[in-house]
Amino acid sequence: MQLTAVLTPAEEGGFVAMNPETGTTTQGATIEEAIENLKEATALYLEEFPQSSVGHPLVTMFSLPEPVNA
Repeated sequence: MQLTAVLTPAEEGGFVAMNPETGTTTQGATIEEAIENLKEATALYLEEFPQSSVGHPLVTMFSLPEPVNA
């Protein structure tokens, strides 16, 4: 089963990893650790809440204008 991992830098350092198909979220000090933790968390989630067809989300980016400081 292939799933999606979305990683963002964490404010305290390291990375937050989220799987949009299941909503599982975790973190790690490195990208590799965050992905390994996400794999474990997602596998545990799917043991409890099996899904026969997960489907992939559309992942894209968009921009907003920078706020003007008053």
